[in-house]
Amino acid sequence: MSPTQSARKPIPAILALSVVVAAFLVWLIYFRERMVTPEWAASLPFANAIFNSISAICLTLGYLNIRRGNRTVHARFMIGATVSSAFFLVGYITYHYFHGDTKFPAHGWVRPAYFALLISHITMAAIALPLILTTLWFATTKQFRFHKPVARWTFPVWLYVSVTGVLVYAVLKHYTS
Repeated sequence: MSPTQSARKPIPAILALSVVVAAFLVWLIYFRERMVTPEWAASLPFANAIFNSISAICLTLGYLNIRRGNRTVHARFMIGATVSSAFFLVGYITYHYFHGDTKFPAHGWVRPAYFALLISHITMAAIALPLILTTLWFATTKQFRFHKPVARWTFPVWLYVSVTGVLVYAVLKHYTS
């Protein structure tokens, strides 16, 4: 097996895991019976916005540090972005376990603008997960020859998802409060 074939070996498993996660989230949000939402769960969307903000900051600082050639600091910020995004995912699943989806009540020009933002966010999030996992795989296995070109795609997608996640929260909070 060539080094390239060996490096790509986990990619089918990463793609399969990403599809399973996406299918689970669709089921959880849209097809599962809702439960009584405990009071503490109402704070999870705000916490998730904080996690997305931290992720965006870490991604930006990680990018700046790798551009400066500081791999150690870059790696630390990318670990921070990964951990923050993982906390987001746990909070997101927990919130939607209890709450389901949130209806957007506004009408007029803001409604299509919100849904354009939301749809682009969801689409890019689905693309981000396998990119992030692949990028992390190459980094943790020190296959930087493969890590770098994948990271060039992962960074803007992941950053977009993190930033638009905060925007989705802010718009929903404004129109549902």
